[in-house]
Amino acid sequence: MHKEKNISEIHFQEQKIIDNKELSIWEALFPVLALVVMLAFNVFVFGDDALSGSNQFILLLGGAVAAIVGFKNNVTFDMMMEEVAENIKSTSGAILILLMVGALAGTWLISGVIPAMIYYGLQVLNPTIFLAACLIICSVISIATGSSWTTSATVGIALIGIGDALGISMGMTAGAVLSGAYFGDKMSPMSDTTNLAPAMAGTDLFTHIKYMTITTVPTFIISLLFFVILGFTQDISGKADTNSLLLDIDKAFHISPWLFVVPVIVIGLIVKKTPPLVALLAGTILAAIFALIFQPEVVAQITGVQKLNFTTAYKGILKAITVETSVATENKALADLFTAGGMSKMMGTIWLILCAMVFGGIMDAIGALARISSFMLGLFDSVFGLFASTVFTCIGLNFTASDQYLAIVVPGKMYAKAFKDKGLAPENLSRTLEDSGTVTSVLIPWNTCGAYHSGVLGVSVFEFGIYAIFNWLSPFVTLFFAAFNIKIRQLVVK
Repeated sequence: MHKEKNISEIHFQEQKIIDNKELSIWEALFPVLALVVMLAFNVFVFGDDALSGSNQFILLLGGAVAAIVGFKNNVTFDMMMEEVAENIKSTSGAILILLMVGALAGTWLISGVIPAMIYYGLQVLNPTIFLAACLIICSVISIATGSSWTTSATVGIALIGIGDALGISMGMTAGAVLSGAYFGDKMSPMSDTTNLAPAMAGTDLFTHIKYMTITTVPTFIISLLFFVILGFTQDISGKADTNSLLLDIDKAFHISPWLFVVPVIVIGLIVKKTPPLVALLAGTILAAIFALIFQPEVVAQITGVQKLNFTTAYKGILKAITVETSVATENKALADLFTAGGMSKMMGTIWLILCAMVFGGIMDAIGALARISSFMLGLFDSVFGLFASTVFTCIGLNFTASDQYLAIVVPGKMYAKAFKDKGLAPENLSRTLEDSGTVTSVLIPWNTCGAYHSGVLGVSVFEFGIYAIFNWLSPFVTLFFAAFNIKIRQLVVK
């Protein structure tokens, strides 16, 4: 039977990696070093506000530095712009998903879906076990959907709200959410990166998943223990009065278990391999209908009228979808939870992604990405050196190319022959690509994944980065296994 390929797999398998033999390693690294210095100074000056716009301009300046290096090495402006256009084109799906997530958040607020999740979650999730529960819940949802992005945009938003109401740091909650989301993203056969990595390395999907458990399961267990211990160290005295919160949520919304029909349908659509955009659009429209059925007073309040008619109902729903909306409450602890930014909230994140793609596109066009990868490949001759080179290249590409897929595709193409020459089975490469390329993307603010999750959860990378233990621990675990030759599978010659 003919099996239809994943669109992203086709796109990236056909992608060419530009190699400029005239470019020296120092010329290739210079734009990266310049970018690091400029970003470091910019964050020092602006702090958390750096993502509001100044970092975006710094990425463009980094692209300008790369362009100067390219001009020096006979790369034309048109060639650079062509690669930038290709990079931006590759993110069009992500940008549309971001806009739809903003729309979803707006309708899920006014329909009572998110308040209902918070309402019931406050009664079930004890602060002591909350972080560990976040990790497990998000792991299950992400395995089921195959998407860390969907997990973050649905249960992730609700868990952030519950944690905030319980008085738990949003950075800690986001770290637990993303640790679970990326565990599931790695291990799910429906994940695009989990399909892409073995395709690049030359192995099959289920061999790849089975071999990944060797490093991924220990990392997950360590992460779970970390969040269990962290939960017990939380000082919950003087935290939010949950009884008061429950009463105020109940006062502002009509809370009903029927509201969970909306997220269940959305997750079901994703599990059935419905395109994410279609599933999110369906979730947005369904939540809008539920808002009119369950929360007509809320829609009327947003519109500024006493009684709804077709026109005012339409206006209220569209406002929730497109711009920032707030539901009135006297409880200060719920004020932020009862506010959603709509599609407009995502524009800053989209701006960041576009600027990152300019830098990554110019770096690719001048041959810098290929040159850095080749240099890393030549640094080490040992088996451990090959693993280390792959890990550092993946992380470096997440940093420079600002795209999770390129951090899998480029090293996958560059290192496949080297692993074979060392007598190593291709699943060693595919596992390393995931352990370092997939999971570290969220730790870089201007990477598409870091920008997306930060925008969706409303928590900066600097806040959740240290707590996303699964994400930053994974590369160390894969290097530990390589250093001590633990479960390193040899190539079987048939």
